[in-house]
Amino acid sequence: MTVLGDVAKVLRSKNSGPFEITLDVLFDSKDDYDRVKQSGCITKRTICDLYRVKEEQIHHLVFFDQALGFKVTISRDISSGSVGDRDVYGAQQHAPLMKLAIHQSEEE
Repeated sequence: MTVLGDVAKVLRSKNSGPFEITLDVLFDSKDDYDRVKQSGCITKRTICDLYRVKEEQIHHLVFFDQALGFKVTISRDISSGSVGDRDVYGAQQHAPLMKLAIHQSEEE
């Protein structure tokens, strides 16, 4: 079984302002990027399940073919730096994506 963390060159998270977190996933080969994109594993439903958010909290899920990557932006439960915030920089939120299983596309 292949997981996203094994094929992605960069898998990171960061604040996108005080109320959002952005997840960036970049690949160093077009083959790996295409395999993940075509697998159908990266969907709003997948992000909802991994991050326990509602679909309305996903502001963007965009694939960038030229950059061999994709970006997901989701609302934070509480704003960065507020009482109860466990990750002020949003830098530790990429972990659930690391273990996401990447299946073969239906076409293969």
